Amino acid sequence: MKNQVFIYFIVVSVVFSACSQQKRSSGDKTETSTAIAASGPDAIIYKTKANYNTLVPVILNEEKTKIVSFPAPGDLLYKGKPALPTLLADSFLLDNRGINQHVAFLNITYGEYMALDATPAAEDLMDMIIDDDPLLVMYNCGKRQKFKNEVRELNALILENGLGKCNKLK
Repeated sequence: MKNQVFIYFIVVSVVFSACSQQKRSSGDKTETSTAIAASGPDAIIYKTKANYNTLVPVILNEEKTKIVSFPAPGDLLYKGKPALPTLLADSFLLDNRGINQHVAFLNITYGEYMALDATPAAEDLMDMIIDDDPLLVMYNCGKRQKFKNEVRELNALILENGLGKCNKLK
């Protein structure tokens, strides 16, 4: 009798496990592919007070007293090229580096930084900051993957005053 209960428990467990892992379709997408599509970088667009497009960004704490995130020289590539921001309509930029509203810019270009032999210490980078409040405005427009033609669609949001669909960060 104990063996029959044990076997019954195993069979029921396997059946429930298989049912819970079965893909539930919604059109051509499954829940699994939706979860994967929801990951990845956000489309962060912003404007700066000056042209910092070629300068290396770092992330400061809220008090702007220390650097909490900075790249190694080899981390400044995006799709095999320097992760410079993409120019959009109305002087907006699309982030390709992973910045947020606590960004600051260093007095060194991507090319100069990538040529360094070693990653500078955070304390040394603090002395290289030329603007610790460079943003005029910043928006998060959702996951980049949702845009088939990223530049064209983001420009349309900007030019058609569709930024209300984006989350204003600053």
